[in-house]
Amino acid sequence: MASLVLVRHGQSQWNEKNIFTGWEDPDLTPRGEGEAIAAGLALKELGYQFDLMFTSILLRAKKTGELILKQLEQASLDKVEDKALNERDYGDLTGLNKDDARQKWGETQVHRWRRSFAISPPAGESLKNTAERVLLYFSKTILPFLKKNREIIVVAHGNSLRALVMQLDQLSPEEVIKLEIPTGVPICYQMDNQGKVLDKLIIDI
Repeated sequence: MASLVLVRHGQSQWNEKNIFTGWEDPDLTPRGEGEAIAAGLALKELGYQFDLMFTSILLRAKKTGELILKQLEQASLDKVEDKALNERDYGDLTGLNKDDARQKWGETQVHRWRRSFAISPPAGESLKNTAERVLLYFSKTILPFLKKNREIIVVAHGNSLRALVMQLDQLSPEEVIKLEIPTGVPICYQMDNQGKVLDKLIIDI
Protein backbone atom coordinates (compact mmCIF):
# COMPACT_ATOMS: atom_id res chain seq x y z
CA MET A 1 0.00 0.00 0.00
CA ALA A 2 0.92 3.63 -0.45
CA SER A 3 0.55 6.31 2.21
CA LEU A 4 -0.56 9.87 1.58
CA VAL A 5 -0.55 12.31 4.49
CA LEU A 6 -2.03 15.78 4.12
CA VAL A 7 -1.24 18.53 6.65
CA ARG A 8 -2.44 22.11 6.63
CA HIS A 9 0.29 24.46 7.86
CA GLY A 10 0.25 25.53 11.49
CA GLN A 11 -1.38 28.79 12.52
CA SER A 12 0.13 31.74 10.67
CA GLN A 13 0.47 35.33 11.84
CA TRP A 14 -2.43 36.33 9.57
CA ASN A 15 -4.59 33.40 10.72
CA GLU A 16 -4.16 34.77 14.24
CA LYS A 17 -5.29 38.22 13.10
CA ASN A 18 -8.26 36.85 11.08
CA ILE A 19 -6.87 38.24 7.79
CA PHE A 20 -7.45 36.85 4.29
CA THR A 21 -3.99 35.53 3.44
CA GLY A 22 -4.07 33.87 0.02
CA TRP A 23 -0.67 34.03 -1.70
CA GLU A 24 0.84 36.46 0.82
CA ASP A 25 3.67 35.00 2.89
CA PRO A 26 3.38 35.51 6.66
CA ASP A 27 5.35 33.28 9.02
CA LEU A 28 4.01 30.84 11.60
CA THR A 29 3.07 32.00 15.08
CA PRO A 30 4.60 30.22 18.09
CA ARG A 31 1.30 28.32 18.32
CA GLY A 32 1.65 27.35 14.66
CA GLU A 33 5.16 26.04 15.26
CA GLY A 34 3.83 24.01 18.17
CA GLU A 35 1.08 22.55 15.96
CA ALA A 36 3.67 21.48 13.38
CA ILE A 37 5.86 19.86 16.04
CA ALA A 38 2.86 18.03 17.51
CA ALA A 39 1.91 16.76 14.04
CA GLY A 40 5.43 15.44 13.52
CA LEU A 41 5.48 13.68 16.87
CA ALA A 42 2.08 12.10 16.22
CA LEU A 43 3.26 10.80 12.84
CA LYS A 44 6.43 9.48 14.44
CA GLU A 45 4.39 7.59 17.03
CA LEU A 46 2.48 5.91 14.19
CA GLY A 47 5.72 4.88 12.52
CA TYR A 48 5.66 7.09 9.44
CA GLN A 49 8.84 7.46 7.39
CA PHE A 50 8.31 9.38 4.19
CA ASP A 51 9.89 8.99 0.76
CA LEU A 52 9.12 12.51 -0.45
CA MET A 53 7.52 15.75 0.73
CA PHE A 54 5.48 18.17 -1.40
CA THR A 55 4.74 21.73 -0.23
CA SER A 56 3.53 25.00 -1.67
CA ILE A 57 6.10 27.75 -2.20
CA LEU A 58 4.78 29.70 0.80
CA LEU A 59 6.79 30.00 4.01
CA ARG A 60 4.08 28.83 6.40
CA ALA A 61 3.76 25.50 4.56
CA LYS A 62 7.50 24.99 4.04
CA LYS A 63 8.30 25.75 7.68
CA THR A 64 5.55 23.43 8.92
CA GLY A 65 6.97 20.68 6.71
CA GLU A 66 10.48 21.25 8.03
CA LEU A 67 9.32 21.06 11.65
CA ILE A 68 7.40 17.84 10.95
CA LEU A 69 10.43 16.22 9.32
CA LYS A 70 12.67 17.30 12.20
CA GLN A 71 10.49 15.33 14.64
CA LEU A 72 10.69 12.31 12.31
CA GLU A 73 14.49 12.65 12.09
CA GLN A 74 14.07 13.10 8.32
CA ALA A 75 15.29 16.68 7.97
CA SER A 76 17.26 15.81 4.82
CA LEU A 77 14.27 14.26 3.01
CA ASP A 78 13.79 15.40 -0.60
CA LYS A 79 11.23 18.20 -0.87
CA VAL A 80 9.33 19.46 -3.91
CA GLU A 81 7.90 22.98 -3.75
CA ASP A 82 5.29 24.13 -6.27
CA LYS A 83 2.90 27.07 -6.47
CA ALA A 84 0.21 24.69 -7.73
CA LEU A 85 -0.25 23.75 -4.06
CA ASN A 86 -0.55 27.37 -2.90
CA GLU A 87 -3.54 28.64 -1.00
CA ARG A 88 -6.50 30.01 -2.91
CA ASP A 89 -5.81 33.48 -4.28
CA TYR A 90 -8.25 35.77 -2.50
CA GLY A 91 -7.69 38.67 -4.90
CA ASP A 92 -8.98 41.99 -3.56
CA LEU A 93 -9.78 40.38 -0.20
CA THR A 94 -6.10 39.60 0.44
CA GLY A 95 -4.72 41.48 3.43
CA LEU A 96 -8.14 42.49 4.75
CA ASN A 97 -9.45 41.55 8.15
CA LYS A 98 -12.51 39.38 7.58
CA ASP A 99 -14.70 41.62 9.74
CA ASP A 100 -13.56 44.69 7.75
CA ALA A 101 -14.37 42.86 4.51
CA ARG A 102 -17.89 42.18 5.80
CA GLN A 103 -18.32 45.87 6.60
CA LYS A 104 -17.14 46.84 3.10
CA TRP A 105 -19.10 44.32 1.00
CA GLY A 106 -21.70 42.97 3.41
CA GLU A 107 -22.02 39.69 5.29
CA THR A 108 -23.95 37.93 2.52
CA GLN A 109 -21.51 38.79 -0.28
CA VAL A 110 -18.39 37.87 1.70
CA HIS A 111 -19.99 34.59 2.76
CA ARG A 112 -20.80 33.87 -0.89
CA TRP A 113 -17.18 34.47 -1.92
CA ARG A 114 -15.81 32.36 0.91
CA ARG A 115 -18.22 29.45 0.85
CA SER A 116 -19.51 28.97 -2.68
CA PHE A 117 -17.71 26.51 -4.93
CA ALA A 118 -17.62 28.45 -8.20
CA ILE A 119 -17.91 32.16 -7.27
CA SER A 120 -14.62 34.10 -7.16
CA PRO A 121 -13.86 37.18 -5.08
CA PRO A 122 -12.82 40.22 -7.16
CA ALA A 123 -9.52 39.46 -8.98
CA GLY A 124 -9.22 36.15 -7.12
CA GLU A 125 -9.88 32.41 -7.41
CA SER A 126 -12.96 30.38 -6.60
CA LEU A 127 -12.56 27.05 -4.85
CA LYS A 128 -13.31 25.50 -8.26
CA ASN A 129 -10.35 27.37 -9.79
CA THR A 130 -8.12 26.25 -6.93
CA ALA A 131 -9.24 22.64 -7.31
CA GLU A 132 -8.48 22.66 -11.03
CA ARG A 133 -4.80 23.54 -10.54
CA VAL A 134 -4.32 21.39 -7.44
CA LEU A 135 -5.90 18.26 -8.91
CA LEU A 136 -4.01 18.58 -12.19
CA TYR A 137 -0.74 18.76 -10.24
CA PHE A 138 -1.78 15.86 -8.03
CA SER A 139 -2.64 13.60 -10.95
CA LYS A 140 0.48 14.44 -12.95
CA THR A 141 3.12 14.73 -10.23
CA ILE A 142 2.07 13.13 -6.92
CA LEU A 143 -0.14 10.21 -7.94
CA PRO A 144 2.64 8.44 -9.92
CA PHE A 145 4.62 8.08 -6.67
CA LEU A 146 1.58 6.67 -4.88
CA LYS A 147 1.16 4.12 -7.65
CA LYS A 148 4.68 2.96 -6.79
CA ASN A 149 3.61 2.43 -3.14
CA ARG A 150 5.61 5.38 -1.77
CA GLU A 151 4.92 7.20 1.49
CA ILE A 152 4.17 10.83 0.57
CA ILE A 153 3.42 13.88 2.71
CA VAL A 154 1.81 17.04 1.33
CA VAL A 155 1.96 20.21 3.45
CA ALA A 156 -0.22 22.94 2.04
CA HIS A 157 -3.23 25.11 2.84
CA GLY A 158 -6.87 24.97 3.84
CA ASN A 159 -8.32 25.39 0.35
CA SER A 160 -5.70 23.50 -1.66
CA LEU A 161 -6.14 20.56 0.71
CA ARG A 162 -9.95 20.84 0.57
CA ALA A 163 -9.59 20.31 -3.18
CA LEU A 164 -7.54 17.14 -2.64
CA VAL A 165 -9.86 15.78 0.03
CA MET A 166 -12.80 16.50 -2.27
CA GLN A 167 -11.36 14.12 -4.85
CA LEU A 168 -10.06 11.48 -2.43
CA ASP A 169 -13.32 11.36 -0.43
CA GLN A 170 -15.51 11.83 -3.52
CA LEU A 171 -17.31 14.84 -2.08
CA SER A 172 -19.78 16.92 -4.06
CA PRO A 173 -19.33 20.70 -4.48
CA GLU A 174 -22.08 21.15 -1.88
CA GLU A 175 -20.29 18.87 0.60
CA VAL A 176 -16.82 20.36 0.12
CA ILE A 177 -17.89 23.93 0.88
CA LYS A 178 -18.82 22.74 4.40
CA LEU A 179 -15.46 21.00 4.90
CA GLU A 180 -12.98 22.54 7.33
CA ILE A 181 -9.29 21.55 7.37
CA PRO A 182 -7.80 22.34 10.81
CA THR A 183 -4.26 23.69 11.09
CA GLY A 184 -1.59 21.14 11.95
CA VAL A 185 -3.83 18.05 11.90
CA PRO A 186 -2.53 15.12 9.77
CA ILE A 187 -5.07 13.48 7.47
CA CYS A 188 -3.70 10.04 6.61
CA TYR A 189 -4.76 7.91 3.65
CA GLN A 190 -3.80 4.36 2.74
CA MET A 191 -4.08 3.75 -1.00
CA ASP A 192 -3.65 0.89 -3.44
CA ASN A 193 -1.33 1.02 -6.45
CA GLN A 194 -4.10 2.45 -8.63
CA GLY A 195 -4.61 5.45 -6.35
CA LYS A 196 -7.82 4.16 -4.78
CA VAL A 197 -8.36 5.06 -1.13
CA LEU A 198 -8.44 2.02 1.14
CA ASP A 199 -8.47 3.70 4.56
CA LYS A 200 -8.44 7.15 6.14
CA LEU A 201 -7.36 8.34 9.57
CA ILE A 202 -7.49 11.88 10.97
CA ILE A 203 -5.00 12.14 13.83
CA ASP A 204 -6.56 13.77 16.87
CA ILE A 205 -3.87 16.02 18.34
